[in-house]
Amino acid sequence: MKFSTNYIIYPNNRALLQAIEHYKSLISDSSAEEGFSSPGAAVRDNFLYTRGNFEQHRYSNALLESARDTFEAALNSTSREEVPLDWAALHNSLGNILAALAQQMQDADLYAKAVASFNHALEVLTQEKTPKEWAATQYNLGTAAQALGRLLSDSKVLKSSVDAYTNALLVWTREDDLEEWAAAMHQLGLTFHTHGLQLQGNRTFQKSVVAYKNALAVLDADNYALELAATHNNRGAVLHHLGESEENAGRLEEAIRSYDTGLTVCLEQQLPFHLAVLCRVNRSTARSALAELTKDRATAEEASDEFELIIECFDNALQPLCKRHCEEQLSKVQSFLAADNSH
Repeated sequence: MKFSTNYIIYPNNRALLQAIEHYKSLISDSSAEEGFSSPGAAVRDNFLYTRGNFEQHRYSNALLESARDTFEAALNSTSREEVPLDWAALHNSLGNILAALAQQMQDADLYAKAVASFNHALEVLTQEKTPKEWAATQYNLGTAAQALGRLLSDSKVLKSSVDAYTNALLVWTREDDLEEWAAAMHQLGLTFHTHGLQLQGNRTFQKSVVAYKNALAVLDADNYALELAATHNNRGAVLHHLGESEENAGRLEEAIRSYDTGLTVCLEQQLPFHLAVLCRVNRSTARSALAELTKDRATAEEASDEFELIIECFDNALQPLCKRHCEEQLSKVQSFLAADNSH
């Protein structure tokens, strides 16, 4: 079946930030990295937190390329046998840098190299002897595999992502590693959602809903505003598709509530405004789907009014393809209303 278009919000990638800090610690001139800051960092970016899990925000490609060269050179002079943990840490950082470059270029080969780099690290890290490092590397592996599986529409790679996150959760617990545990649950939700779209399998969608629910149980707006908003929005996205797959109005209504909660968090916590707009777009798209399913005129009118408001008032916060989506959805719901008037 053809699912509605909806929009995902990706939280910060702490592992990528750690990799960049690792790179800075290795370069001889501490001021050299200042030249790598992106000149457009202060410009409004309506794609922020929407490109994928490896968005580097403040830094340019030049820094990523330099970091890649630095880590590869360091690996050439680092002995796996003599300093295995240092060797694994270099592979971990290199994997995150390669994945960030892969995301910018939409390059499957670079993602595959990132996956290989994380697997190299896992050759010396074990759950028994280095549990925290092993879990973090499994998480990084899962995130790179998720991105590669999404790019290639490869169910096998997505399954490997699920396995890696599941491994990380063998170590990370809700009680002792709250942030890491919640992040792994969120990423499991993303992976199950992507996998479910490929399989068109309701059971996989349901696993995604459960994973997001687990993450929501430990997130609060004061400490994790972006993560909370993203999880509510992304949970809404999978409920939205599950409702369409099941032709279940209750699921769509739940999706609308989840989007609405994400919108509230965005506004109350003053997150980047385009994220609030994306939540509104998602909510209106779900309303449109609900109106089509239930043939309810009032719901269709509400969706129509909302899309008109978004297009008229929030044009500057819309990505070009998102604006086109809103225009198409508005036309669709108006056609429904016109047909209903003719009866």
